[in-house]
Amino acid sequence: MKEKGLHPKNKFDKGYNFDELIKVNPKLKPFVATNKYDSVTIDFSNPEAVKELNKALLFTYDAISVWDFPDANLCPPIPGRLDYIHHLNDLFSSEENIKILDIGTGATCIYPLLGVAEYHWNFVATDIDLDSLDTAQDIIYDNKLESKIELRQQLDEQQILKGILKDEDSFSATICNPPFYKSAEEAQGANKRKNRNLGNNAVRNFSGNNNELWYVGGEKAFLHNYLYESSLFKEKSNWFTSLVSKKENVESLEKSSKKLGVKEFKVIPMSQGNKVTRIVCWRFL
Repeated sequence: MKEKGLHPKNKFDKGYNFDELIKVNPKLKPFVATNKYDSVTIDFSNPEAVKELNKALLFTYDAISVWDFPDANLCPPIPGRLDYIHHLNDLFSSEENIKILDIGTGATCIYPLLGVAEYHWNFVATDIDLDSLDTAQDIIYDNKLESKIELRQQLDEQQILKGILKDEDSFSATICNPPFYKSAEEAQGANKRKNRNLGNNAVRNFSGNNNELWYVGGEKAFLHNYLYESSLFKEKSNWFTSLVSKKENVESLEKSSKKLGVKEFKVIPMSQGNKVTRIVCWRFL
C-alpha cells in the first residue's frame, strides 16, 4: 500500500510492512489478510482493525509503547498526523528548544506524541473535555513523557487561546485540527454517508465525541475566532497554524488576516490518498 503525497520525511511514505508492524503490536495480526488483488492489508471499514494498525504505526517509535483510549474517541490516521508535524518543522529554520501549543489535543494526544517521538519538541496541549484530558494524561504517564507534555483545560468552549495562555508562555508555533461540522446532526449525517460509502452501515468507523467533531458555526466560525484571538496574543507564538478542510475557508481567512495585521500568510497543501487538505499558517512578527 502506497500513500500518495506524503511529506518526504514521513517514515510511512513507502507503505506498510505488516510483518514488522505485527512485531510491535501483535494485536494487529488477526486483522491482516491478503485481499482479492493479492495485497496484504486490513479491512479499513473495520474500526478495530484501523485502531490496531495505527497503534502499530505509533509503536514503531521507541518513545511510545502505550496508547489506550476509548472507542468513542476519534482514532487519528498516523501518517497524515505525522505529515502536519513534518510540515511544521519545515517552518523552523535553525530554531532550538521548540515548544508547541496543541489546541484541542483530544484523548489520543496524538500531535504531542508524534512531535516528541520525531523531534523531541515540548508541548502544552489543551482541550475542553475533561474526560479526554484524563485519558491523554494516562497516555503521557504510561509513556513517561510528563517532562515533555503539559495539559491544560479550556474552561470556556467559546474561547480558543483566551483562558489558556499564561504570561510566561512563548511558543514556536500553535497547531490545531479544528472541528468540521456546525452541529451534532451534521456530524451524524456525515458519519452515515461515510459508512455507506464504505459499504458498512452497522459499524461506526467514524467515531468522535461532540467537541472533536463540531463547533457552533462549523470550521469557518472556529477558524475566524482562532484568527481573531491570535491577533490578541500575537507575541505569544511565532507561527499560528491550523488544518483547514474546506478550500473556501482559506480565502475568507486570508482576507480577514490582512485586516488584523498578519505579516505573513501561507498555505501548505497536503494530500493523503484521495483526501486533499491544507495547513494554513500565519504570523504577526
